[in-house]
Amino acid sequence: MITIINYGIGNINAFVNIYKRLDIPVNIAATVDDLNNKVDKIILPGVGSFDYAMQRLTDSGMVDRLNELVLQEKKQVLGICVGMQLMAESSDEGTLNGLGWIKGQVKKLNVENIHHRSKLPHMGWNDVEPAKNHSIFNEINEKQLFYFLHSYYYKLENPENCLAVTHYGQTFASIIGKDNILGIQCHPEKSHEAGELFLKNFAKL
Repeated sequence: MITIINYGIGNINAFVNIYKRLDIPVNIAATVDDLNNKVDKIILPGVGSFDYAMQRLTDSGMVDRLNELVLQEKKQVLGICVGMQLMAESSDEGTLNGLGWIKGQVKKLNVENIHHRSKLPHMGWNDVEPAKNHSIFNEINEKQLFYFLHSYYYKLENPENCLAVTHYGQTFASIIGKDNILGIQCHPEKSHEAGELFLKNFAKL
């Protein structure tokens, strides 16, 4: 069972609709009690600023239980966009501590090499290039594009945790992973066929 974390941020219904179309059951967790039910896999979505998202997650009361599920029980987890960035230790976008699940800091994209007028956010379709083999990429053609909307990126402490890269003024990790923890900077729920395949592959992990 996939559990989608609803802490007031992110289009939860988009994920529910995709998994319904794939005939894959999902639950929605909005309280810590919801996380005491059967949880096999977790999706942590997110949009907006780092501090706002981290504060909303903290206020939901679910952080301690999420830490148990991910770090102790080793449940598969997928962070999406800001949900991925919350897995870092900190962010230049704010002052709050992140979850610290994969060591690294969230940094602002360097736009010096971007010459069009609207440099940030990085918005629209772009390539996601696998950096190593992983079953999350099954059936996904390297030429399939994903949809991005962000101004900050996850700077990993350990490059071995980079699963895929994207180029926008610089090369940054667009998919990260360590053990049972995965994160993707773009929005698979807005990425049509490629995004649906990605979410399907996560359900199979």
